[in-house]
Formats: sequence, structure tokens, C-alpha cells
Amino acid sequence: MTEAYLGIDIGSISTKGVVIDEDGNIVARSYLWTEGDPANAAKRVSAELASQLEGAPEDLSIVGAGTTGSARRLVGAMLGASVIKNEITAHAVGTTHIHPDVRTILEIGGQDSKIICVENGIATDYAMNTLCAAGTGSFLSSQAHRLGVEVEEFGAIALTSENPANIAARCTVFAESDLVHKIQVGYAREDIIAGLCKAVASNYLNNVGKGKRITSPVVFQGGVSKNEGVVHFFEELLGCPVIVDADGHLMGAYGVALLARAAGPVGDAESGPFAGGAFDFNAVQDFQFKTREVECQKCSNNCEIICVYRDRDLIDSWGNRCERGAIS
Repeated sequence: MTEAYLGIDIGSISTKGVVIDEDGNIVARSYLWTEGDPANAAKRVSAELASQLEGAPEDLSIVGAGTTGSARRLVGAMLGASVIKNEITAHAVGTTHIHPDVRTILEIGGQDSKIICVENGIATDYAMNTLCAAGTGSFLSSQAHRLGVEVEEFGAIALTSENPANIAARCTVFAESDLVHKIQVGYAREDIIAGLCKAVASNYLNNVGKGKRITSPVVFQGGVSKNEGVVHFFEELLGCPVIVDADGHLMGAYGVALLARAAGPVGDAESGPFAGGAFDFNAVQDFQFKTREVECQKCSNNCEIICVYRDRDLIDSWGNRCERGAIS
């Protein structure tokens, strides 16, 4: 039997999934929009991975799973995951596996961004920006719509500019006002697009990367890493090459799959996808659950505890900040 491991990264904008073999090679991959429904997104990603594995060797069996991202606890309960980790850990593990000498990881997603500093293969410092969408994928998408351009074309158009416009992108509202002004006074479209790409890189370094020691080798990840215009301006501002992997947008899912591999096979489970010892994609599709919020009043924290039920059985709960709020 060839052992395989599943990793799913559930973000606010997109949900990513990979299946890796015993050697850490990706044998199936999926990238879909979350659309405000992480549970359904996880089902759709699972279905796509299952369809890709139909041509895989018959002895390939998924024996472990891990989840990361904003809805990792919820989807982890659905998958019967043995590993549930935050995005910083997942990205660091995945990246250092591919690039053992990496020193800095830049990541810009749909609604947030992060930086991870690495020393000798270990994450030593990090910062995240989850409060403002300026400079993220959703920001670029909205500006592309305003300009009547597909966001996938942004990078190529930006590279044709010889005079990028100076656009203030520290705040989405100010950026949009500045963009409208530049259009009204007749700036060339490629200069505006290049200005937006440069503003994303500059805004990231001045906010998320502020105070961080950014050292080469630098790896850039997340959906925005596919924008060659942003990559170009990162290289220009940092004065060093920026590495972008073909599967860089899947690195969170890849990292948590590697962590599931390190944890080893889940083994037989009483119920759920791992009932019988091997992962069953159909069990994920059949998963029906309800969530209930409970406010714990046993201390001054007044924690909001999320409980997940399958039928009437409590599967998991989280949100308590002390033992008195534990629900079992």
C-alpha cells in the first residue's frame, strides 16, 4: 500500500487542497473560492481531489489528514484530521521542505497578508495583517473591475509600463480615490496598473514587513504571487531575486499535509472519513452538521464557545480560554 496524506487550507477567500505521497510529492491539487461557506468549499475541494485520484495507483490510500486556515477547526472536524495547525506553521513547514535555505517568506492572500522570518529552517519571527484589505488579492480584484481588466492580466500589463503612477495604497478608500483621480487626469492604463502593483509591494514592506529583517533567499506565496507585476516590484524594492513556486498558492495545504505525514496514519476511527482506517471522500460529502454558540459565564472572560454537532453528537468545540469553559 502507498500511503498518502491530505492537507486542506481554508481561507476567507479561497480553499486549497493537496494530496501528497509518502515522499512528499503532490499527486492531486485543488484551488477553489470559499464563497463564504467553508464547509461546502471543503466538500468541493475534496470532490475535485477525489476525481484527480481516480487514475492514481489502486494501492494509494490516504491514511492521514491535516487542516489549516481560518476555518481549520470546523473543517478538521469534518475530515477527522489528526493535525490542525495555524497558517504560520503550515506555510513555514511547506516552504522549508522545498527551500531548506529560505530566510524570508512573503505571503499575500485574498484578505490578509503575512511575513515569516526563518533561521536554520525554523520560523523565528512573523507578522500578520488581518485588519485591512489594502494591498491584498481582494483589493487588486476590485481595482481591476474598476479598470475593466481581468485581474489575471494585471501583471503582464504592469510590466509594459515605463512610468508607474504613484498611487497611495495604504488605505483602500484613499487608493480608490487616487485611482479615480489618475484616470480623470489622463494617466495611461498600464501606468496606473503598474502603480497599483508597486503600491501593493511598497505597502506590504512598510506595514507587514516593518521592523522585520528581510534576508535572501526570499520566497513569495499566496494568490497575489501569481501577479508578475507585484513580483517585479518586490524585487526592485528589495534588491534581490524573489522566488515564486508553481504551487506557492497551495503552500499552506502542502505544509499541513507534511505535518499529517509526520504525525503518521490516523488508524481506524469509529465514524467519519477514517472509519476503516483509510480516508473515504464520500463520507465528507455526506457530512451534515450544525453549529451552536454557547457563552460561557463561569468566569469574567465570557468566552464564546463554538460547538459542532453531527446529528446530536458533539464532534468538537473551541473558543474557551481556560479549562472551565471546556465542553465534552
